[in-house]
Amino acid sequence: MANVYTPPTIDDYLRKRLMPVEGAIPHVQGIEMYGNSIPVGTVGGDLFEYINFQQRYDIDARIQRALQRSKEFLEPLPASAAPRNSVDDQVKWLKSRPGYKPEMESAYREARSSDQVRVAEDLRELYSTAGVLLVDAQGHGIISAKIASTVHDTFHALMLSQLDHRGKTTAELFERINLRLAMSVTARNALGRSEQEGAQEIATMLYGEVRPYGHFRFVNFGHPPPLVFSAEYQKFMEIDKSRTVQFLPLGLHIPENHPDRNRYFSLDSVEENGNSSNVSELTLLSPGDIFVLYTDGVYDGSDRKERQELEGVMREGHGQSAKEMCNALLDYAVKKDERLRQRGEQDRIDDKTVFIIKRS
Repeated sequence: MANVYTPPTIDDYLRKRLMPVEGAIPHVQGIEMYGNSIPVGTVGGDLFEYINFQQRYDIDARIQRALQRSKEFLEPLPASAAPRNSVDDQVKWLKSRPGYKPEMESAYREARSSDQVRVAEDLRELYSTAGVLLVDAQGHGIISAKIASTVHDTFHALMLSQLDHRGKTTAELFERINLRLAMSVTARNALGRSEQEGAQEIATMLYGEVRPYGHFRFVNFGHPPPLVFSAEYQKFMEIDKSRTVQFLPLGLHIPENHPDRNRYFSLDSVEENGNSSNVSELTLLSPGDIFVLYTDGVYDGSDRKERQELEGVMREGHGQSAKEMCNALLDYAVKKDERLRQRGEQDRIDDKTVFIIKRS
């Protein structure tokens, strides 16, 4: 009897799209990395993804396009010809305005041309850069997975726009993701919250970019901060809080100066506006040093005893590969879950994700 095709369930679909494959692991000079995730059920609210710029995008073609645009933007539009690009269209509008002067066109064309030269220069940085995206939607199950998927899709759509217009990730990307997850006054949103609901579904996010030999730049929206394990001292190092910036989870605060702020619910208790351009930077100083990224199903970032236990796991396995160390930390988290079950505290069990960045 021929096999009958069974279409995938929504759980199957979300589980596959929220989990990367090993073939996507980027190669960065002097760095080894590996991540993995274990959902509580068939699907969960944790998402992590390698952003392999060289694999995902044709950087050469993008650079050539930017350089070609830089030349085209300088070329005047022949009389009576239809606009060829956005610069021609803007120049056409300028000419229709009172007070137009020919030097306005030249100045505008030169400015837009130089923008494209800069885009090409910034794109070249992607040859030696890898990104990592971690998202943790509160709770677990299909609703949390859908929220994580929304962040994933929004991130990649905005990334395409960023590389087209900027050649790199900027604060705009994160500001727009934050707005996408905000609670709208006038319409339903990704989280499906309402003002009257007592509980709020929350998603945290950490996005970082790794460069050769362990330079790590990242933005953090409510996510537990990275741990830094020193191979020399065999322990987690204390991080100067002035070197890192943490914003509220996605969608909980809209900056005061955002034009649509009065169209969204926003927490008023924040004394200072979150400015996503404040990027945290850390560096792995020596071979064997490790960044540990994780979700709160592994460690909530505050419990001192759990931190010491994680430190012990790292100390025992720090000489192993990034993959082996990642799996050792996940094994520790699974055993912790078993202790919670024995104490009847199953409600504290959450999805688990670990991502290891090791300087080789």
